[in-house]
Parts: sequence; C-alpha cells; structure tokens
Amino acid sequence: MAIQGPIPVSFEQVFPHGCYIVGEVEQVKDFTASANGRTVYAKDKTTGEPVWQVAVMDADPTVKAGQKTVTVKILADVQPVPPASLPGLPFVPVEFDGMTVTPYVAQNTGRLAWSIRARTMRAPRAAAPVKHTATAGKDAA
Repeated sequence: MAIQGPIPVSFEQVFPHGCYIVGEVEQVKDFTASANGRTVYAKDKTTGEPVWQVAVMDADPTVKAGQKTVTVKILADVQPVPPASLPGLPFVPVEFDGMTVTPYVAQNTGRLAWSIRARTMRAPRAAAPVKHTATAGKDAA
C-alpha cells in the first residue's frame, strides 16, 4: 500500500463546523520512558520536536455527545499559546494548520480511531465577505 505514516488533511475536513478549546495545552508525557518519579516528555519520532496536546470540542451538531471532545497533538519547540477568548463565548474557537491524521485500532473498543496532529494553532480566520449582486430593485429577465 502506498499510504504510510500520517495522512495530510485540512482543518475543514476534520472540523467542518469548527472546534473550541476545552482544556489546557499540556506537554505529552512519554509513559514508557518515565520511571522512578522522573518524567520524560514525548518527542515526535520523525522530527524530534516536543509533542503538546489540547482537548477540543467538535462544533458539529450531528456528532454524538461521547465523541464531541477529541485531543489534538501539536508538534512545536515551545508550548503553543491558545488564541484569545472572545467576549460572550464560553469556549475559545480555534483552528489548526498543517494537520495530519493517523488511523489506529483503539485497544479499549477494538474500533477504528484517529490520532490528530497539527503544526500550529491559531484564532479562526474571519469568514469571507458575502458578495452582493446589483439586482436589488430590478426585475429579473
């Protein structure tokens, strides 16, 4: 099979309705390397960069409640900083760039699951302005 390793995807493919940060950005611990009270943090096997994670809630209204919150791992030399919160919103909207997904079989369920990674995290871009046509008040032929 030609596909090996992470599969590149766009933010819109993973979160077509957007997503919101619902947790803190934390460095991922390498549980197999940590021992005797000494914590070792995970590094990406390909780039050697530290791995960070943040919990996000998928804004898709059709996603089941138990599947709404997912973890996105971010590869970065320094801790990524979430976008600023917006007045009147209980959660911080966020978008990710340089995303990949890697399928795996979840040990607890035996079902297909996805590891989601990104290169950067940022505030959502403003929606493109709606173009209005000059047909208002004119009869359409």
